[in-house]
Amino acid sequence: MSQEELRLISDDKAEINYSLDDLIEVFIEDCEFRNLREYTIKYYRSELKQFKKLLLEQGLSNEPKDITGDVIKHNVVMYMRNKGIKTVSVNSRLRAIRAFFNLLESQNYLKLNPMKDIKLLKDRKRIVETFDKKQIKALFKACDLRTFVGLRDYTIMMFLLETGVRANELIGIKVTDIVWSQKVVRITNTKGGYERFVPIQNKMIDQLNKYVTIRGQIDTNYLFITQDDTPLSKKQMQDRIREYGGIAKLKNVRCSPHTFRHTFAKMSVMNGANAFQLQAILGHSTLEVTKMYVN
Repeated sequence: MSQEELRLISDDKAEINYSLDDLIEVFIEDCEFRNLREYTIKYYRSELKQFKKLLLEQGLSNEPKDITGDVIKHNVVMYMRNKGIKTVSVNSRLRAIRAFFNLLESQNYLKLNPMKDIKLLKDRKRIVETFDKKQIKALFKACDLRTFVGLRDYTIMMFLLETGVRANELIGIKVTDIVWSQKVVRITNTKGGYERFVPIQNKMIDQLNKYVTIRGQIDTNYLFITQDDTPLSKKQMQDRIREYGGIAKLKNVRCSPHTFRHTFAKMSVMNGANAFQLQAILGHSTLEVTKMYVN
């Protein structure tokens, strides 16, 4: 009998010998049912695929019943640490594995949850270096405004510095999200699922107007596009910004959208913004997260 037929006649799903792949699909289906963001689902799928790969490359069973807390500790956590993988990456893997096994336990696919006593690794909070005025000027100067790509990238960096939006939020912006008359942009592809508006000033309005005019009318409504008229991906945008950091010869600072976000937060505080205003603009769920950006 198939796994689906067994599931229909059995009162105890834990007695059915599901494969790891079967249960990953159960988990992904549940994520889709809960309407999680596409980015979040991709993250879960990728991390769980790597989890299975870790087990296989160590010659371990990937049968769910054979995955214990000790396997997680020794063959995931310690194995990754011994390979020199950063704490933040280990914790990212653990979060996905925890969500996976918590779902399986709650729906009775497993009797014992191997993640029950597994905690995330402690990681020191490092200060994120921000761009200074000279570096910002060098980055903008690196864009060739005679080309579409140069103009687009200039507009992207200007928008990141103006609004502090996340990389995923920026690539999700559509032309129709710009409310020209109110000088705000609707941010829909948010981390917490709550839409918000970010204010923009006249100079940003003028730059967006210039970019949208040159972008022209095409099939996709996404604001930032490639030369092939397809939506710009997060990786493409990150790679371009990193490239400008090289052209501008920036030192001692990571050239990324996240650094623009921290720079925006620092500049906002220096210009008189309070924590509550900053929390609303950055889209943080709590003030504690916002404080990490300004301390």
